[in-house]
Amino acid sequence: MMGAGMKVKAVGFCDGVTVPSVAPLMNELSLDDVSEYAVFPGFCDVHVHFREPGFSYKETIESGSKASARGGYTAVCTMPNLNPVPDSVEHLAEQLRLIEEQAVIHVYPYGAITVGEKGEVLADLEGMAPSCIAFSDDGRGVQSDDMMRDAMRRAKALGKMIVAHCEVNDLLKGGYIHDGQYAGAHNHKGICSASEYEQIARDLRLVEEIGCAYHVCHISTKESVELIRQAKAKGLNVTCETGPHYLTMDDSFLQEDGRFKMNPPLRDASDREALVAGIVDGTIDMIATDHAPHSAEEKSKGLAGSAFGVVGIETAFPVMYTHMVETGIITLEKLIDLLSTNPRKRFKLPAGGDYTVWNLSKEFTVDPDEFLSKGKATPFAGWKLKGECLLTVCDGKAVYKLED
Repeated sequence: MMGAGMKVKAVGFCDGVTVPSVAPLMNELSLDDVSEYAVFPGFCDVHVHFREPGFSYKETIESGSKASARGGYTAVCTMPNLNPVPDSVEHLAEQLRLIEEQAVIHVYPYGAITVGEKGEVLADLEGMAPSCIAFSDDGRGVQSDDMMRDAMRRAKALGKMIVAHCEVNDLLKGGYIHDGQYAGAHNHKGICSASEYEQIARDLRLVEEIGCAYHVCHISTKESVELIRQAKAKGLNVTCETGPHYLTMDDSFLQEDGRFKMNPPLRDASDREALVAGIVDGTIDMIATDHAPHSAEEKSKGLAGSAFGVVGIETAFPVMYTHMVETGIITLEKLIDLLSTNPRKRFKLPAGGDYTVWNLSKEFTVDPDEFLSKGKATPFAGWKLKGECLLTVCDGKAVYKLED
């Protein structure tokens, strides 16, 4: 129960949330060792994979949304690399039905840019526009300049954003980790940085030509940061995201384990430093986890054979709080902007009265067996972090409580 001397630290309240309104739900929790708690607006992740329809053995809308709530999130945007791919009204409707039936938080699906995410024919952008948050072929870069130009024109006419996974297929050459020192020392095939930033450069030229709203997924290289910095200086309608793992790790952290394999890969230390600088100066607008669960079997085949993707939605705030706020790199208020205010503003998502309550002094060791996500592959396993989610409230309902 809350003690009479309980201190309340309120940061970045969303409209309508007050300390007294938090108290009744907090009173249901056991907080014997908590002398202070922080209340934040519900976090928003614009880049997650909940794997339904098509791959429910990896994750479901239910398990993914419950894991999100445990991480303090009350809104997420789900990527379209599904089966069927949401490239038509009919296919998108399958995902919308699952969301309606299972989601415990707000889940906003993307529509695909191209049919089957194959990059050959544009998807039914007009038909899907009223029901999707934006358009993306996440997991694949759109290779054709003309295809991307046409997609941008149609998205602009529809008032929708293009959200791009940037990757030049011809430069991949079978790589699966960063083409750096670790790859060379351990005889692994590398992915060059140019495979990312060259397509970002292409897209930015098209944005300048067409004037559409454009967002870059999971940037990982120093060149990407600089390109986006320059585009913003020109006044282009451009934003971007990066993930907690790119800000806190580089390829020197790699181990011969599938939980370190993601796309884009962990890059060089100089790239990580540039990403941190981009967070500090505002070039990078938001933190997105790219939460990408797979089965244990799919992640058990080392760096070469495992599937791309790691989970992160249950650890994002503690990782960022411990390694960016506690170290003095950014303020707590800045972190809340990155996790909640900025993504909601860019993607036009209401905050409502959603909030999440945290014990910032609680220290713990990351144990994937405790995750609510079906995915357990995280590069943060064993890390000692600070910050424990006590409560998450979405639409006035407690969707996560610590004792759950």
